[in-house]
Amino acid sequence: MASRGLRAFLLPVAAIALPAHATDYLTVAQAQTLLFPAAKNFEARPLKLGEAQRDRIKAASGVRQRWDEQKIWRAERDGKLVGWFIVDEVIGKHEFITYATGIAPDGSVLGVEVISYRETHGGQIRDAAWRKRFAGKTLADPFKLDEDVPNISGATLSCRNVTDGVKRLLAIHKLFLVEAG
Repeated sequence: MASRGLRAFLLPVAAIALPAHATDYLTVAQAQTLLFPAAKNFEARPLKLGEAQRDRIKAASGVRQRWDEQKIWRAERDGKLVGWFIVDEVIGKHEFITYATGIAPDGSVLGVEVISYRETHGGQIRDAAWRKRFAGKTLADPFKLDEDVPNISGATLSCRNVTDGVKRLLAIHKLFLVEAG
């Protein structure tokens, strides 16, 4: 009888103690406009990846490509390439972070926008000052926390995984998008 009463008490407490936290901040279209304000057209160019392509990405970036398909759009103005818009997901501590990266034709990062954040902690990666640190970076940069990308206390895993993700997207650009122009 006592254990039944305890279970009845603990079940509601467990539901309160483990809240799901997911916030969508931007749609893909909103992120496209923020990263490419001059673009007039976004042409979807999803990239299908086999094992050999995923291995090439890991060799170029040091980061494993999880997905068999990468969501990519060619950003254009008056029929000319202004860059590549890529939506990606990385794991935070427990849940996925959906973010977008704008990459210039020359392979430099134009910006990073957080589309959806599902973690209960570490949302500080949404701060513009932190995300701004990616602007201008290329695959030649170190992409190391506390070296060229600041770490945020309480958000270390989110910082590390988004940083690694952006580097991986730059490898995808170099390997598969430069010639696709």
